[in-house]
Amino acid sequence: MGLTLNAAAFRAWTQLCAGALSSARAEIDALNVFPVPDSDTGTNAYLTFMSGADAVEALGRDASLERLVKAYVDGLLTGAKGNTGVILSQLVRACFRDLPFEGPVSAADVARSFVAASDAAWAAVGAPVEGTILSVAKAAAVGAVAAAEDGVDGHTVFGKAANAAREALARTPEQMELLARAGVVDAGGRALVVVLDATEQALTGRVPPQVAAHVPQPIRVAGDDLSADGPSYEVMYLLEADDDRIPELRASLMALGDSLVVVGGDRLWNVHAHVDDVGAAIEVGIAAGRPYRIAVTHFADQIARGPQKGRVVITATTGAGLTALCEEAGAQTLEFTRDSPLTVAEMSASLRDVGADEIIVLPNNFRYIRQFEAAAQAARHDGIRVAVIPTNAQVQGLAALAVHDPGLGFDEVVVAMSSAAAHTQHGAVTVATENGMTMAGPVGPGDVLGVVTGDFTVIGDDVLEVAYEVIDKILSPAGEMVTVVLGEGSDPGYEASLRAYLRRVRPDVDLLVYDGGQENYPLFIAVE
Repeated sequence: MGLTLNAAAFRAWTQLCAGALSSARAEIDALNVFPVPDSDTGTNAYLTFMSGADAVEALGRDASLERLVKAYVDGLLTGAKGNTGVILSQLVRACFRDLPFEGPVSAADVARSFVAASDAAWAAVGAPVEGTILSVAKAAAVGAVAAAEDGVDGHTVFGKAANAAREALARTPEQMELLARAGVVDAGGRALVVVLDATEQALTGRVPPQVAAHVPQPIRVAGDDLSADGPSYEVMYLLEADDDRIPELRASLMALGDSLVVVGGDRLWNVHAHVDDVGAAIEVGIAAGRPYRIAVTHFADQIARGPQKGRVVITATTGAGLTALCEEAGAQTLEFTRDSPLTVAEMSASLRDVGADEIIVLPNNFRYIRQFEAAAQAARHDGIRVAVIPTNAQVQGLAALAVHDPGLGFDEVVVAMSSAAAHTQHGAVTVATENGMTMAGPVGPGDVLGVVTGDFTVIGDDVLEVAYEVIDKILSPAGEMVTVVLGEGSDPGYEASLRAYLRRVRPDVDLLVYDGGQENYPLFIAVE
C-alpha cells in the first residue's frame, strides 16, 4: 500500500523533526569537527528546522497541504543556518518537489524523492566530499531504490532508506581521516539521520536503533583559523537572482574559498561559503542579484560585536502592561501574541544584537524554552555567557525578575532567579472558544477554564468562581503572597473580590495585582 499525505500529519511531522533535533542538538554539536570544529552543527540544524516549522504554524489550521509544504521548504531555505542547515534545506526541498499531494504515495514515488534529494544536495555543494551528510543522503537513496525494486510498500521503502542512512553514517569515519582521528561520525550526517529516524517513527510507530556517535577529543588548532589551512570566515546570505546567474556565482565563489553550498530556485537562493575575502564574496552576490540578510562569522574568535553592556535580562512578554512592568524592572522585552508568536529568528537576533557579555533569558512560555536554548548555544559560541531560565508562565518570569540583582555574580544571580521561578506556583483563567476535551471534562464555547501548572483542571461559568478554585489548588500552607495579573478587558472589580476572598480564607496572605493587558486570559495567578 502507498503512503498518504495530509495536512494534519504534515504539521505534526514538522514539529516532530524539530523536537528530535532539539533533543540531539548538544550531541551533534559535540561531533562537529568538519569542515571546521566550531561545535554548532546541531544548533544550526535545529534552528533551520524550527524556521520551517514556524512558517507552517504561521499559515493557520485551514491551509492546504500544498501551501503548507511550500511554506515549509521556503522557511527552511530562508532560515537555514550553517553548512549543514543549508544542505538539509535542499534535501527536504528536493524530496517534496515531485511527491503527489493527492492520493497515495507509492514505493516508487518514495524512492524517486530520495534520489532527487541526494542529487540536489550533491549538485548544491561546490566541492563534494565523501564521509559527510552527502554520503549519508546518497546511501539513503540507494537503499530506497533497492527496496522499491523488491516490490515492498512505501512505508517499508522509507524504513529501508533510513536504515541505509544509519549504516552509512557509521561508515563516515572510514571515509574521512579527520573523523577517524577525532573518533566521531559526521555531525551533518548525524543530523540527517535524526530527521530520517523521526520520520520513520512517525510513519511506522517504531523507534529506530541508534548509531554510536562517540565523543570527540578536543582538537588543537594552529593559527587564526579553526581549520589550520582553511579560510577564516563563514559568509551566508539570501539572494534574489535569476536562475541563469547561479553557475557564474558558483564559479566565482569557488575561486574565493571552499565549503560552497548554493541552494534554492525560482529566484530565491541561500548562499554559504568559507572565504578569506568577505567583501569579494558579497560583491559576487551583488553581481548576480540582490543579496540580503548577510551574516559573517569569524571562525577563530567569532566576529566582534562592538562594546558590551555587561548583563542584560531578556524576557518574552504578552500584553502591554506586562511588557511595561518588565521594562520598568530593567529587562529588555520581546513581545508576542497568539497570532504573532516569537520565531527562532527573532530569538536569535535578540541575543545577537543586544551587545552584552552576560544574558539571562526568561522565555515565559513552555514552547519557547528549547528554542531560546538553541539560540543561546549560538550566542555562547561568540563568547557570551547565556542562561535560559525555564519559566513556563509570565508570572514565573515576574518572580525571577524581581530577585535579579545586578550587583551579584552571574552564577549567583542565575541560581536566585531560577529558584524564585521554580518556587512560584502558577495558574490562570481563560475562556473556551470552541468545543474540546480537557482533563477536567468536555468544554464548549463560553466555558470558563481554570489552568493549574499548564493543565485545565477547573470548568465553570464565572471568572471569579473559577479563580477562587485555582487559588485554592496552588496556595499551599507555606504560601505568603498571591500575585494576580489582569488581562485585557478584565473587570477592575476583580481585585476587590479577590482581596475579600483571601481575607476570608487566608488572611495571612498578601495580594498583589497588576494590569497586564494580556489577551485570552482574564487572569494570570501566582503564589510565592
